[in-house]
Amino acid sequence: MHTAHRPSHLRAKRVVDVVLALVLIVLTAPLMVTVAVLVAVRLGRPVIFRQCRPGRGGRPFEVLKFRSMLEPDPACGLVSDADRLTGFGIALRSTSLDELPSLVNILRGEMSFVGPRPLMSDQIAATPDEERRRHAVRPGLTGLAQVSGRNNLSKRERLRLDLEYVERRSALLDVQILFRTLVVVLRRDGVTAPGYVSGIEQRVSTDRIPTAA
Repeated sequence: MHTAHRPSHLRAKRVVDVVLALVLIVLTAPLMVTVAVLVAVRLGRPVIFRQCRPGRGGRPFEVLKFRSMLEPDPACGLVSDADRLTGFGIALRSTSLDELPSLVNILRGEMSFVGPRPLMSDQIAATPDEERRRHAVRPGLTGLAQVSGRNNLSKRERLRLDLEYVERRSALLDVQILFRTLVVVLRRDGVTAPGYVSGIEQRVSTDRIPTAA
């Protein structure tokens, strides 16, 4: 059995996730309150965006993020992602501040700090076998794909890196990914790619995407 797959490694990773999530929730509590107030003022309520995503073993859970888009309002021309995403929302995403509520997902055991991103099934572009392998671990706040190009990668490239992480996962690899994540966030690399609006696929302006926020 590969060292990375041993139960002792998985238990240790879970302990680190819980301790680190608790510490970060305490340390960032003032920041989260500030962001929540700004979201309520700039974008309205609800402040928290919730969306069902497949987790470990394909079991669904609600991912939590700060809302970064206005509600759809065709009468005001707010239909596409480009219409609904404001400068404030772009700033939240580019700094990854919208991800702070996901610390609660980590604390609850639905996510880990490192792992494949929790995507919707239609965003994965995987065969049933690939999807099963991808969901063999908890989804992560960051992952190998996020530090290897982020939204500049195609769906297949992101899937390949997710599967590579599942096969290679180890404590050392997790530390490397976390360090590289800090660099990516500070430099804001790969936040927006051609055909994307701050990480969400941009379609024709008349398309309605009610689940994106």
